[in-house]
Amino acid sequence: MKETIQTQKKYIRAKEVASIYGIGLSTVWLYAKNGRLTPKKISERVTVFSVAELEELFNSDEVAS
Repeated sequence: MKETIQTQKKYIRAKEVASIYGIGLSTVWLYAKNGRLTPKKISERVTVFSVAELEELFNSDEVAS
């Protein structure tokens, strides 16, 4: 199911990242702060993350999923 959701979109919001990968929302923002994820601000109140970058991060040995 993860692959189906991710192949449909290029970017997803932090809440979706947390839901899909089973992590806390604060963990998503911690990864962004630490440079593991690159947030892309598309408006004043909307930030998204690259699905390709997420797949690379969570499929690597760096993060236990």
